[in-house]
Amino acid sequence: MAASRGEVEALLGPLFRRSAGRIVAALTRALGPARLDLAEEVVQEAMLEALRRWPYKGIPDNPAGWLYRVARNRALDALRKDATLRGRLEALPADDLGGGGDSTVADPLRDAELTLVFLCCHPAVPPLSQVALTLRIASGFDAAEIGAALLVEPTAVRQRIVRAKRRLRDPDISFDLPPPDALPDRLPPVLRVLYLVFNEGYWAHGGEDLVRPELCGEAIRLAELLARAPETERPEVHALLALFWLQSSRLAAREDGTTGLVLLEDQDRRRWDAGAVARGLGHLDRAASGDSLTTYHLEAGIAACHAVAPSVGETDWARILELYDQLVARAPTPIVLLNRAVALAMVEGPERGLESLERLADRSRLRGYPLLPATRAELLARAGKPDAAAAAYREALAATRSGVQRRFLEGRLAAVEGLRPAR
Repeated sequence: MAASRGEVEALLGPLFRRSAGRIVAALTRALGPARLDLAEEVVQEAMLEALRRWPYKGIPDNPAGWLYRVARNRALDALRKDATLRGRLEALPADDLGGGGDSTVADPLRDAELTLVFLCCHPAVPPLSQVALTLRIASGFDAAEIGAALLVEPTAVRQRIVRAKRRLRDPDISFDLPPPDALPDRLPPVLRVLYLVFNEGYWAHGGEDLVRPELCGEAIRLAELLARAPETERPEVHALLALFWLQSSRLAAREDGTTGLVLLEDQDRRRWDAGAVARGLGHLDRAASGDSLTTYHLEAGIAACHAVAPSVGETDWARILELYDQLVARAPTPIVLLNRAVALAMVEGPERGLESLERLADRSRLRGYPLLPATRAELLARAGKPDAAAAAYREALAATRSGVQRRFLEGRLAAVEGLRPAR
């Protein structure tokens, strides 16, 4: 049965997030890293073909399988003169994605998409380019989304991706996992990418959705695979999983039917997922083995403080501030410093938080980042300065690309404007 173009577009966005990486992984396994561009290109073409055909012919019973089949056939057409590569493609299953995306296989490291992530994080690729390439190829982010996640300009993102693909054309690089003894050293960039994928799912930087559950779910799935494999089951993997599960426990409570965004202090904690909290705390216990303390341990510890608190007022903010101080000592990123300012305000009052934000405002990487003026506006409102808060909310509105954030900020702006004395 035919579907409207709007219905098709609504389906294709999440479907692309869930399936593009798996399809690219399956094709790249057959074609080799040197043909990564081709694999990505034919997946994009399959998406466009779906947008053209499905409104008239109807949405197929297996949309992901349809995209895979069309992408595979497009790749075969592009390789008409290369009998070797055509043979490898023809050996792939014609109608399904094979092993990619299966979390139940006996060997979790056989997952094709996880292998693709390790490929994108190959040592031959510069670290910053590793992250950009993986977010583009394995997770389907565009340059603007990657730039927002990394606090860099989209033009720089595109340049990094081009350079990364060029490095992967080296004939000595194959679509294989590194040997078991090398896997631990290859983990850090992979965990970094999963962290960013989850964060984009938890707080989308653009579009009309506040959260993208499929991104959170995929980050958790791949991290669980790493935790199941003896070669990669390490404390930092469990710490990252603890953070994922604890944060995901609040997803349902972060949205409502009006502004869309519900701040932590206003969330109905009865809607928090107790099962996800229990999983997160279990992984946090397992992360305590050994003597390593990573940023993931500290962030998971902060999330645990929130998860076990009956209310905002009963939250152990002093402990959270202590954990942020440790986090700043290890990774003084602008976002960490921004979050620490909020914790400082909860412990010592909004004026102290504002002082911390003023020092942070000079950091160029946060220029144009809407959460900085939005946070300043919240603290100004708490400090009884509605005029200054209104100005900060307008600054945040000018910077945001998210429809949900825009509606929330407009509501907060209207609220503080209502607090102004009559003139």
